[in-house]
Amino acid sequence: MRARAFWVVTHRFVGLALAGFLVIAGLTGSLLVWNEELDAALNPHLFRVVPPAPDAPMLDVLVLRDMTAARTAESIRSFWLRPPAPGHTHIFQPDRERVEQIFVDPYTGNILGRRVWDDISEGIGNLMPFLYRLHYALLLGEAGQLIFGIVALLWTLDCFIGAYLTFPPSVPSAPAGAFWSQWAKSWRLRWWGGFYRFNVDVHRAGGLWLWAMLLVLAWSSVAFNLRDVYEPTMRALFAHQQEIERPALSAPRYDPSLRWPQALTVARHLMANEARQRGFTIAAEDWFLHDPERNVYVYDVRTSLDISERQGKTRIVFDADNGALLHVHLPSGAAAGDTIYSWIATLHQAHIWGLPFRTFMTLMGLVVAALSLTGIVIWWKKREARRYRSE
Repeated sequence: MRARAFWVVTHRFVGLALAGFLVIAGLTGSLLVWNEELDAALNPHLFRVVPPAPDAPMLDVLVLRDMTAARTAESIRSFWLRPPAPGHTHIFQPDRERVEQIFVDPYTGNILGRRVWDDISEGIGNLMPFLYRLHYALLLGEAGQLIFGIVALLWTLDCFIGAYLTFPPSVPSAPAGAFWSQWAKSWRLRWWGGFYRFNVDVHRAGGLWLWAMLLVLAWSSVAFNLRDVYEPTMRALFAHQQEIERPALSAPRYDPSLRWPQALTVARHLMANEARQRGFTIAAEDWFLHDPERNVYVYDVRTSLDISERQGKTRIVFDADNGALLHVHLPSGAAAGDTIYSWIATLHQAHIWGLPFRTFMTLMGLVVAALSLTGIVIWWKKREARRYRSE
């Protein structure tokens, strides 16, 4: 019983310490599930375009890139390869310290507008990027990411403590099956008995019914924000694909021998070879990047190995001068640790199972906030009861 009392106190004060952070994360997360739709609704002039004809073709993405770079005098070293949906703009992000987005008409190459991503001083048009940065970094940059990473780690541990505290106390003389019959009560929501009783049931039963998903959210948040903890822990438990780190050059190479059209041809050829040899199919191109610090191209596609239905994480890295393949990363099937990461990241971002799962994850964000608030109510009521007894 002394051990249980220790974990009760630990759960109480860890929960109080995390409550404010989790309310913010839960409420912003429930909105970010619909990030693209809400952003487009707030900024139709940036995200929407009228095609010149119903069957009008879009310009090739490399042509769009060159036109945008020429018109803005910006160096664009990474961009989406996947074409936008009909009637939507193509978005480029120049290689700048301040993340700026340039919105381009994919039919004409005309620049429709630009914004500094997450700068709320630009107005309501930056609300969704602002909420996104609030969600993962509290608007505090690297310090905020670290704080939320620590919060996520404590949340992960508290998931196990909270589950343990729903178990009935051990009684040596209890009959067989008593544990399960008593524990079943922890899963119930009682609509009678007053507000406080219902609040306790929501906190306890809500945490139990959704425990697995709460753990996924907590541990994936550690993966996103606290890599120095996540990586060694998971590598100690599961196999991972070997990462080949190419050291940075003494001076960045901004003019590789392989220009963008040649590099994209090489990327497609290398990825097609990998698909044949490893037995996966390519669904769509996703992202293309030139890293001048290491003089490599990074090419991402979505394949049959991707868990995510919205982003491609099947990746190759090759030399930007001679096209030599340097690294291949497969999101699933190659190593258990990488497959687990793909699953928890995809579930956290609601990039799987379509509209039903996105709706569920919206509710999960509200549940995270509700569990934190009900925990505060429980602590306050018990604090008031202790004060009353001491008087």
